[in-house]
Amino acid sequence: MNRMLGQKDEMQFMDQFGRTKRKLRISVTDRCNFKCIYCMPEHPEWMKKNELLSFEALYQFCDFMVQRGIHSIRITGGEPLMRQGVVHFIEQLQGLKKIGLKRVSMTTNAHYLKKYAFALKQAGLDDLNISLDSLDEIQFKQLTQKDLAPVLEGIRAAKIVGLPIKINSVLMKGINDDQILPLARWSIQEKINLRFIEFMPLDGDHKWSNAHVVSEQNILDILKTKFNVTNQMNHSADPARQYLINHHPIGMISTITHSFCGSCDRLRLTAQGEFYNCLFAPQGLKLSTEIKALAFTQASSEVNLHHILSQYIWNKEQGFHAIEQRLKNQTTTTSSRKISMHMLGG
Repeated sequence: MNRMLGQKDEMQFMDQFGRTKRKLRISVTDRCNFKCIYCMPEHPEWMKKNELLSFEALYQFCDFMVQRGIHSIRITGGEPLMRQGVVHFIEQLQGLKKIGLKRVSMTTNAHYLKKYAFALKQAGLDDLNISLDSLDEIQFKQLTQKDLAPVLEGIRAAKIVGLPIKINSVLMKGINDDQILPLARWSIQEKINLRFIEFMPLDGDHKWSNAHVVSEQNILDILKTKFNVTNQMNHSADPARQYLINHHPIGMISTITHSFCGSCDRLRLTAQGEFYNCLFAPQGLKLSTEIKALAFTQASSEVNLHHILSQYIWNKEQGFHAIEQRLKNQTTTTSSRKISMHMLGG
């Protein structure tokens, strides 16, 4: 057993800054029924359904990655509950826990959660991250073009079946920053862990500006007007900086003002098989062919994919600010992807 563990350690993916990769995020679809302005373009070009990796291929890739040190898999979208078969996929992933997988999670907008909460619990889902950017019905509809009520019903359904929940709230100055106190009070009342997220340059139409960012310090200053706020030490690779408001936990994900890149242990795969070593990576790897080849259980396929990924992951940059600076220094003729959250999940 010790020898097997040693072999697994040798196969783990690590980047040039010594960050070992423990978490894999898989977007199973780019489609979403919401149109949040920080995520979805006004006129999205959806991936063709026949070009999406099958759940069988995704499972083989997850098996491959767990054998190389991945402890946690998060299913994202778009909205993952819009892809038929995702609950069964989560159930399949439970089989990887015998070889080292520890958690299977999902990020959702909760619109369909009332329908699927019980099935997700039965399938073995360990926890949920739910996007909720406003408790004001009119404002919520302006932000998402959908009604708030089904989301709150989905959250209640998840709580009833016993699924652990974290609420993610993206704040934008002058748009929904008036929701800081209402969301904080609601999280205390509902006994739910809330995390505020700084607006990042991942919006669909690429109109992001630093002027729209509500910083961690801005949020804390507002919280301190109504709550006793204390800081908690964070020793994990969790991106959220932890605080207590009146003894209730609250998190801040502040990529812009306090980047968590120094401890990042995440990797990402899109529904089409594009692999990214960073949420902000200007370029990824197109791996659909290599991933499909894993199904043939040929050692050469695994060796080839391991080699390709090792090189790409090793060259992961130091973080968001390093990438931002390099892109500023590039010539206008240099091509790189237009990063959009709806294709990569959170």
